[in-house]
Amino acid sequence: MAVPWEKYFRPALQEKLSTKIQGQNVDHVPLPLLRLLEKRQELVDADQGLRAQKEVFQTMKASLKQRWEQLEQKEQELKGSFEKFLQDAEARRSRALRRAAEERPRAGRREAEALRLRAQLEELQRERARLQRRLWRLEPCARLLGQVLGQLPEFQEVPELVARFDGLADTQAALRLTERQRLAELEEARARLQQLRKARQDELLRQGQRRAQLLEQLEAARERTLHWESKCIQIQNTAAEKTLLLGRTRMAALNLFQLVCQHQRRPPALDIEDTKGQLEQ
Repeated sequence: MAVPWEKYFRPALQEKLSTKIQGQNVDHVPLPLLRLLEKRQELVDADQGLRAQKEVFQTMKASLKQRWEQLEQKEQELKGSFEKFLQDAEARRSRALRRAAEERPRAGRREAEALRLRAQLEELQRERARLQRRLWRLEPCARLLGQVLGQLPEFQEVPELVARFDGLADTQAALRLTERQRLAELEEARARLQQLRKARQDELLRQGQRRAQLLEQLEAARERTLHWESKCIQIQNTAAEKTLLLGRTRMAALNLFQLVCQHQRRPPALDIEDTKGQLEQ
C-alpha cells in the first residue's frame, strides 16, 4: 500500500513535469530532471510489484486466519460442551448413587466420551500449534512466490502458479512412467518374437520328423493291408469250402437217417437240423 502523500502530490508533480517538458525542447531537459523521472518510474514499478506481493500474502494470511478462527471456535465449542458435560454429571451424581449398579455401563460410556473429548481437544490444540508453525514456515515461501509471480505476467495468483507447476510435474512423471512401460513392453515383445522364431524352427523340425515317421507307418500299413487282404480272401475261400462240405455232410446224415426210419417203418422223430441226433440213431 502506498504512503498517503503519494495520493495528493504525485499527480500534481506528474502534471507539472509533463507540462514543463512539453513546453520545452527534449534536448534542453536538465539531466537531474531526467534522472528524477527515471527514479520515479522505478519507484512506481517497485510499488506495483510490492502491492502484488502484499495482495498474495494478504490472501494467504486471510485464509490461515479464517482457519485459525474456525479452530478457535471449535475449541470453544468443545470446551463449552465439556463444561456442560461436567455440570450435568455433577447434577446426576446424587441419583447415580441409588442406581450405581444399573448406571455403571452408562457411566463407563460417559467417561469414555469425556476421555474422547479431552483427546479431541488436545488434538485440536496440537493442530492449532501445527498450523501456526506451518504459517511461520510458509511466510518466506509466500514472499518468494510473490517475487516469482511478479516475473511471470501470465499468472495472476499464486495458486495458479502452483497448480501449473504441479500439473507439469505430474505430466513429466506420467511421461516417464509411460516411457518405461513402453520400453518394457518392447523388450518383452522382442523376447516373445525370439521365442516364437525358435519355437517355429523346432516345430518345423518336429513336423518333418513326424512326416517321415507317418510315411513309414503308411507304407507299413499298406503292406499289412495287402497281407491281411490276401489272408482274408484265403480264409473266405476256406470257409466256403468248409461250409459246402458241412452242408454235404448234413445232407448225407439226413438221408441216412430217413433211410433208417423207412427201414424201421416209423416216422422221423428228430428235427431236420439235429444232425448229431440223426447220426446217433
